Amino acid sequence: MLLYFISFLDRVNVGFAALTMNKAIGLTPAMYGLGGGLFFIGYFLFEVPSNLILYRVGVRVWIARVMITWGIVSAASAFVTGPHSFYALRFILGVAEAGFFPGIILYLSYWFPARVRAVAAAAFMAAAPLSTAIGSPISGALMQLPPFAGLNNWQWLYIIEAIPAILLGFAVLKVLTDKPAQATWLLPEERDWLVTTLHHEGLGRARQPSGIAHALRTMRDPRVLALSFIYLGTSAGLYTLGLWAPLILRQFRFTSLQTGWINAIPSVFAVVAMTLWARHSDRTLENTQGSIQDRTWHVVIPCLIACLGFAWAGTTHTALGVILALVLANVGISAAKAPLWAMATTFLYGASAAAGIATINSIGNLGGFLGPYLLGWLKGRTGTYTGGLYAVAATLAFSALLTWLLSRQQTAKPTT
Repeated sequence: MLLYFISFLDRVNVGFAALTMNKAIGLTPAMYGLGGGLFFIGYFLFEVPSNLILYRVGVRVWIARVMITWGIVSAASAFVTGPHSFYALRFILGVAEAGFFPGIILYLSYWFPARVRAVAAAAFMAAAPLSTAIGSPISGALMQLPPFAGLNNWQWLYIIEAIPAILLGFAVLKVLTDKPAQATWLLPEERDWLVTTLHHEGLGRARQPSGIAHALRTMRDPRVLALSFIYLGTSAGLYTLGLWAPLILRQFRFTSLQTGWINAIPSVFAVVAMTLWARHSDRTLENTQGSIQDRTWHVVIPCLIACLGFAWAGTTHTALGVILALVLANVGISAAKAPLWAMATTFLYGASAAAGIATINSIGNLGGFLGPYLLGWLKGRTGTYTGGLYAVAATLAFSALLTWLLSRQQTAKPTT
């Protein structure tokens, strides 16, 4: 959770840097939206290979590599000088971080039985709204720093917020345990129970052949592809908020610090909603057979709430209206994520999980390119945020519809 907190902070602190960076290096709204989204192109291209390497070499070593390299690249973002260097660093940051999120989702499946997996995923993914809730005031305060040592406030923002990623990368090598069987910090009876429980869950699924070839075939599974496009809509919403919410709020003439505090408000509600909704999803699962259908409405309803929030944000013209709309959008997006990932782990196992989870995350995160880019492009064409916010709302409506259609199919079966 701490790693994801820092990861998400380094992904979206560009939204606060943009308050002065865009003018300093000559970025138009369309250029900023394109550069912000290019992170996800690098992420998409290297996601599956990275997760397959993680599956082979172990979580501890590979996550440490990811943390250290992305911290270095994030700090280097302080030295962009124009659109092209901005584009390059955002792309390279995506390459450096590829494999982190799906790697941790895979890691959680090594440690948590299915009946508590949505809550476990929610605890991990709550770091994203928490990062916004806690990081926004910090980023807003850093943006008020005076020039120092030849660097401006947006440059110090990148450097200061990159340092924890590098330090935590080295901490991972010492702290993380790859699998329960290696956990000397568990009592022997606890360790044996957990290993046995997870082993029986694996045997309860159809036996899966191993090997890279089979793992790659998993990427063509219709359920994997459907979940990928469902996740695309939620990612479009999440990263539109991360990259654009500070600029949307700034149009009401708030200071950088005020923008930081106000931007934190929706995320506080999102953390609470995400946790409670995941618990409700897991309680529902306890009385059923654990299929995709059991999580359906726990994804559909939040997607529709987020859709409403973005549509409202595009309609209202008052600061209070925008803040309330952002609360709805944040709550909906955050609440949908844990049940969505729990759906994936009902039919993915072993090497198939490494490839399948990475596929869902890599395709889905293209929404992180689509949403911010559409908003920036439409803002440049129309001069307002309305069209872009409506477009993002449409992606979330699509996610809700696709989830419902997926639930109409037969009960999920293990990938073969």
